[in-house]
Amino acid sequence: MTRAKLLKHHQIGGLQILHEDRWVDVTPTPGAFIVNIGDLLQLVSNDRFRSVEHRVVAKNAAPRVSIACFFSTHFHPALTRLYGPVKELLSDENPPLYRETLVRDYIKHYYSIGLDAKTAISDFRL
Repeated sequence: MTRAKLLKHHQIGGLQILHEDRWVDVTPTPGAFIVNIGDLLQLVSNDRFRSVEHRVVAKNAAPRVSIACFFSTHFHPALTRLYGPVKELLSDENPPLYRETLVRDYIKHYYSIGLDAKTAISDFRL
């Protein structure tokens, strides 16, 4: 499953990302949309796009609305399509950073490490 969260950024703020083991505020940019992608997009983009741990610290200034969208890879146990870095993004200067994997194997690993683990994608690095 690939996750993407869209947020129309406004002055209310509250979005934070985990950077170098500390939570950092994302400065509001009026009218901007924030897109948080999932690990599988990071894998297929060979780190061109980065999945980031994020959270929202609610403020009492005004109501805040986030909308989460989940895009499915149509996960089915019988599917045998391998996902890895897109070949067109690779070169001698930009070698693959991740091994290919089946979605079912990635999902199985993701759920096996639990929520306390930092990230599941690091275990697929070459």
